[in-house]
Amino acid sequence: MTISTTTQGIMPGVCLSTARPTNPYLGQIIFETDTSRMKVWLGSAWSNGFTHVSTIPVDYLVVAGGGGGGADIGGGGGAGGFRSTVTATGGGGSLESPLALGRATYTVTVGGGGAPTTTTAANGSNGSDSVFHTVTSLGGGGGGSRSAPARSTGGSGGGGAWSSNSPGSGTSGQGYAGGAGNNTGGAGAGGGAGAVGGTAGANGGNGGVGTVTAISGSSLTYAGGGGGGGYGGSPGTGGVGGGGNGGPNGNPGVANTGGGAGGQNAVAASSNTNGTGGSGIVIIRYLTSDASGLTITGGTVTTSGLYTIRTFTSSGSLVIA
Repeated sequence: MTISTTTQGIMPGVCLSTARPTNPYLGQIIFETDTSRMKVWLGSAWSNGFTHVSTIPVDYLVVAGGGGGGADIGGGGGAGGFRSTVTATGGGGSLESPLALGRATYTVTVGGGGAPTTTTAANGSNGSDSVFHTVTSLGGGGGGSRSAPARSTGGSGGGGAWSSNSPGSGTSGQGYAGGAGNNTGGAGAGGGAGAVGGTAGANGGNGGVGTVTAISGSSLTYAGGGGGGGYGGSPGTGGVGGGGNGGPNGNPGVANTGGGAGGQNAVAASSNTNGTGGSGIVIIRYLTSDASGLTITGGTVTTSGLYTIRTFTSSGSLVIA
């Protein structure tokens, strides 16, 4: 194999790993097209080589917006769907695989929280989906309302209302179902990424807990379900991870956690104005060393150990150039 010279400089030998030079000289460089490895002849053997790739592995956390609260002894909103490569996904799902991303622009959508309902005939609105490239987390299901016939499924399901007490379902690999209401005590709670929403008893159900992840460098909990509204007893509390408490006018989920909103107590549905689900979040992480030679922009940038972290609290783009 010969080495040729071009107007762009010296071009090393290009070959298959099964067709290397038979009489190499010390320091000869080759590129193997079948292994994508650049290797050097060390005098007695070829070096292990370096694999040249056009992509880098990227970890992610994608949390959707939480569901809005139900009205008139209404169920808590379900948490937004939780998908991650660093922590097992919501609903008891498995750890997902990192994305292999090359030079391109990748859209990031951060879902908003669902609105509360001000009528007993409709459930709270579902949260909006969050999306990063090919990964979509579904918005949390809205909490059930006293006269609404159906329950809202979502990333995690909304809680069941006082009289129509069946809850909404969660989505496999994203979140758990809501809890059922009780015809004497209160409404069920929204499901969380880490647990089913609480079933109402003498009081409204407590929101399902979220899931802890340290993708940002700190251990934080996301995607807790909203507490159910109370009737004779107390309203339920929101699940750890941003879930809102139940209350007279509902209570919102925490912004950028995907927490579900709290359901409303037994008061006029028109006053159910505070039970908005928490908005979602998208966090992206990659080894700082992998980004050498690349220009990467988008989100709020922090570092932790060997990693660069980019956090999106609103929609935008990740640009790799």
